[in-house]
Amino acid sequence: MKTLPSEFIVNKSNLLESRFRPLPVPDATGLGEGQVLLQIDRFAFTSNNVTYAAFGTAMQYWNFFPTEEGWGNIPVWGFADVILSRADGIAVGERFYGYYPMATHLTVTAGRVTDAGFVDTAGHRQPMHGLYNHYVRTSTDPGYTKESEDVQVLLRPLFITSFMIDDFLADNQFFDAQTILISSASSKTAYGLAFMLSLRKDKTCKVTGLTSAANVAFVKAMGIYDEVISYDEVTTLPADQAVVYVDMAGNGQLRSTLHHHFNDNMKYSCSVGGTHWEELSGASGLPGARPTLFFAPAQIKKRMADWGPNGVQTRLAQAWQQFMQPVMASEKPWMQVIHGQGEADVRRVYEAMLGGSARPDQGNVLSLTN
Repeated sequence: MKTLPSEFIVNKSNLLESRFRPLPVPDATGLGEGQVLLQIDRFAFTSNNVTYAAFGTAMQYWNFFPTEEGWGNIPVWGFADVILSRADGIAVGERFYGYYPMATHLTVTAGRVTDAGFVDTAGHRQPMHGLYNHYVRTSTDPGYTKESEDVQVLLRPLFITSFMIDDFLADNQFFDAQTILISSASSKTAYGLAFMLSLRKDKTCKVTGLTSAANVAFVKAMGIYDEVISYDEVTTLPADQAVVYVDMAGNGQLRSTLHHHFNDNMKYSCSVGGTHWEELSGASGLPGARPTLFFAPAQIKKRMADWGPNGVQTRLAQAWQQFMQPVMASEKPWMQVIHGQGEADVRRVYEAMLGGSARPDQGNVLSLTN
């Protein structure tokens, strides 16, 4: 049976409330000049997407795919196929990787079309960073293979963030810290960062992973953190050492505990994610370095100026290939891909991720289309 066009939306003020709604989709006569209708084939849903929802208003993530007043569509990374096109240079049947809504379809206004892809030039998307508006043509992407699609949607956008945080810390001599603390250490962005730090020969500081008691064994088994402790043990860490905190969790109570424990020895506090979305809180008035939001596109822009566009892509590609070896190892891989199909699976994965019951050794790839 053919899937009816729909989208998955959540209440912006209560992320636990979600529903599906019918999605208006243009036919050939309703498609405007330069527009393209894409059918979304698959997308990943990770703790990174919970961060998009948690910071949806503050970081304008809700603005990419507007829906009903008071409700939001959480952006995801995925693949889609062109089913209608009124844009020169984009043909029906072509496949594109990029930023999509949790939905069956997306209508875009294709501009700056090249062999590599296009940019959605729809007016409402222009205030946001251009990185999120670019769609990559799979037929010309040198790194693309059909077999690697699942890994690409699950880890590629996260690993870019991991790579750029590692580069940012090194660019700042690790703020003269003796230890780097990484919360939500089992999350994919966190262990991507820990992996990159583990490769550094110039790093003199220790990397400590902070995680829930249930995930300590998994994180230790990865072998990329110098030390792994549970959240209830953080005050046992020596307070006389200089530390950098990379906050993937966004847990306000944990952040406050760490800042008060280390006090002026908190040399840099880097806010990245919101996996502990229910514990988000303000970060003002804390001792030590003021918590600062990390925005990967800003570091990318800096390094494009330093290294040139090809320099960034070359370094990323090399690091990605190294990262893939343990992630997809034939024995004891870090991640097992789990596929979900239809509304029930989307809702199940969403609720598990919000509830913190998703397994760290699994990656969910979902689809709302048949």
